[in-house]
Amino acid sequence: MKLEMAQREVLPNSVTTILRQAILKGDLEPGQHLVQADLAEQLGVSRMPVREALKTLEMEGLITLEPHKGAVVNELTIEDIDEIYELRTMLESLALKKSIPHLTDKTLEEMQQLHLKMLDTKEKEEYVDLNRQFHTVSLSGCKSKRIHGLMARVSHGIAKDTPYVIPGQIEKSNIEHGIILEAISNRNAEKAAAELSHHINRTREDLIEVLKEQKENK
Repeated sequence: MKLEMAQREVLPNSVTTILRQAILKGDLEPGQHLVQADLAEQLGVSRMPVREALKTLEMEGLITLEPHKGAVVNELTIEDIDEIYELRTMLESLALKKSIPHLTDKTLEEMQQLHLKMLDTKEKEEYVDLNRQFHTVSLSGCKSKRIHGLMARVSHGIAKDTPYVIPGQIEKSNIEHGIILEAISNRNAEKAAAELSHHINRTREDLIEVLKEQKENK
């Protein structure tokens, strides 16, 4: 399999993104061994960013680092995706409800600017970063360290790269983000949480559909 580096100036993040996408798309199959030297050569980078990327992917549950054997790709089942998104729906909607009372007007303006930039950008990599910032800022008013800790453990990094995997994800997300932002701006915590739940569940359904098609075409 041929891997290509997208942007070399953000090496660890770029390597992680490329490998994560390859796993989600099935280009890197369950049980496949990943050799640092081979990956570094294919991507045209040193071993350091590859090593850091593999550590991140292990924390996300996408690979296992085995002593004296290196990295092995884990099987990511439809059931895994379903459970991850079910938990995300509960945790993130709860975090948003707790966050909204503590969001300042300045924070809301920051979210508005991020939303406008997402509407304007044509670059997927930039969109992914803006999307991450948008959701991080929206949940920044939640003061519960336990909820934030659980969200980090559950997400597996999969949500970051869905614009690369799901057709039309950016266009759908932009519409949903606008609705979520309007509810947050109106300080309607219940509606905002419900719309965020819809956003996450819609993404779950689309991602599962893509993964099912990939399995059928193999």
